[in-house]
Parts: sequence; C-alpha cells; structure tokens
Amino acid sequence: MTIELVTTNGIFALDGGEWEVTNNIWLVGDDREVIVFDAAHDAAPIAAAVHGRRVRAIVLTHGHNDHINAAVPLRELVDAPIVLHPSDRMLWDVVWPGDRPDRDLEPGAVLGVGGHELTVVHTPGHSPGCCCFHDASAGVVFSGDTLFCGGPGATGRSYSDEPTILRSIRDQLLRLPDETIVHTGHGDSTTIGAERDRVLARAAELGV
Repeated sequence: MTIELVTTNGIFALDGGEWEVTNNIWLVGDDREVIVFDAAHDAAPIAAAVHGRRVRAIVLTHGHNDHINAAVPLRELVDAPIVLHPSDRMLWDVVWPGDRPDRDLEPGAVLGVGGHELTVVHTPGHSPGCCCFHDASAGVVFSGDTLFCGGPGATGRSYSDEPTILRSIRDQLLRLPDETIVHTGHGDSTTIGAERDRVLARAAELGV
C-alpha cells in the first residue's frame, strides 16, 4: 500500500470564528487506485496527486468546513463518490447547502483499495460524525481530527464534547497496538503508544 500526503492551506470557520489552518489530505492505495481521505480547501493539488488513478471514494473524516470545502469540486475532477458519516450532515449543509454526500459512512464497514482493507471506526467527540480508518495489516490508522500528535482533537465548540472524544479514543483507538502509526488531519503523525498516557491521564482527570 502506498500512503501519500498532500497539504493545503485555508480557513477553518465555526461559531463565528476563523482560523488559518494547514490540512493533511491522505491518498491511500497503489499505482492503479486510491481512496482520498478529506478534501480540504483546494481540489486542484489533490487531483494532481491522484495522477490519473481511479479514485474509489472521497472519504471525509468529519464535516468541518476545512475538511470538506473542496469535496464537490474534487468529485467533479476525479469522478468519485463523497462519503460522510450522517451525524455530520448539519456541518456539511452549512458548506454545501445545495448538494449532498453520495454515501453514508457505516461504522464497522471495510473500505477496500489497492489490495488493502481499512475498517471504519466511529469516534465522536470532535464532532458527532468523526470517524477513523484502521488498516490492521499495515499498522496504520487515519485519525482525522480525533487524535493528534499531542493528544485529543479540539473540543469546546458546537457539536463537540471532551468526555466523548476521550471515551472514543480510549475505547476505540487505544485498543490498537502501541506501534500503530497515526496519520492525522493536521500536523505531524504519531503513534498510539506516544499518545496513550496523556489521553488516559486527561480521562482520569475528568472522571471519564
């Protein structure tokens, strides 16, 4: 399996605030086909990285604008379905009120691409529909904004909840081996082992 990173820059907007962000877009597959995880800010560099390969799906880790604001243009460029967990449709509708995703992400479903299988793991907290994607054979999980190098994703804004994200990480992601590589929605990659202690410490602090 090949894993390729594209980064784009733009604005994350929520609850009346705006922040400049750099987003990670991950292409997973082989030299014939890929899945694109997230579609941030600018479809053109993502389509260029696809480089003519078949795109099995544009899979959105969650519905915040900075992860979906290039989704519809990218769909037009690469002719692939957009997939999003239905619990984040209210976030999608803010960005794309005249459109809709093509399919729903289903927890426990397996996404196949390039001979590899990624299991959909529902990890609410950063938003209600956040999902991660685990490739057990490669020892990799794509975490979106659920888990970063440095700990859990942000909470405190609309539709987010810190105890919920801590439970999601503890009960879903911390079950994975410590050496599992975590490819994140922003910033550097990390491992499950590197994040375990700080997640558990914060969960204990909040009585989660």
